[in-house]
Amino acid sequence: MLRKLIDFWFSRVHPHLISLIATVGVTGLATCLLVIYLLAQLSEEVWEKEAFAFDKAILLWIHQYANPTWDSIMLSITKIGDPIILVTVVGVTFITLLWKRYPQEAKIFGFHVLGATVLSYSLKFAFSKQRPQLWEQLITEKSYSYPSGHALGSMVLYGFIAYLLASHYPKFAIIIYSFAVILIGAVGLSRLYLGVHWPTDVFAGYGVGYLWVMFSITVLKLQKLRQPSEI
Repeated sequence: MLRKLIDFWFSRVHPHLISLIATVGVTGLATCLLVIYLLAQLSEEVWEKEAFAFDKAILLWIHQYANPTWDSIMLSITKIGDPIILVTVVGVTFITLLWKRYPQEAKIFGFHVLGATVLSYSLKFAFSKQRPQLWEQLITEKSYSYPSGHALGSMVLYGFIAYLLASHYPKFAIIIYSFAVILIGAVGLSRLYLGVHWPTDVFAGYGVGYLWVMFSITVLKLQKLRQPSEI
């Protein structure tokens, strides 16, 4: 029995595991496992309708700095994660990839966006968490709260675009990724400032989005390794 398990490991599991580690990297794989663990712990509490004291405390702390100037800034930032803007960016990116003759990247990008959309709406309906109502809000949201669609969408879209740009322009990788981090972080902060999401919603959105980005990047890398002639 032990011999069969060893043979199965080296013939079936080990080659795929080595391939995965080589593609994602040890750090990337470890980060994904950590995010999965944290999301599992958080989602279990949300599923059981548990409240998080720090959620309310953080929102009230942020709200004490509210003023008309910040209202205007945050309303503008949050639009970066609105569906109409995301759809526009998706369309422009997809057309650009086809125009530049990157069919693999265009195909994976389309799959990436569609998958993230399904994930976002499915998780929202599955958990059915209500949004915070701690003060009179500047905007009205009707969908469920967990996870934050704006956080997930911005991470998925702008994170993957940053990867594509950094891959083609490696000299500017640090600038590209830094800009993406600031942009994605600003969208999440705007949702907290406007009081339409709990901090745990935003964290979950980032977590799910990060995992999906890593999955799509891995699929793209494996596709390129299998079809080097199309790179």
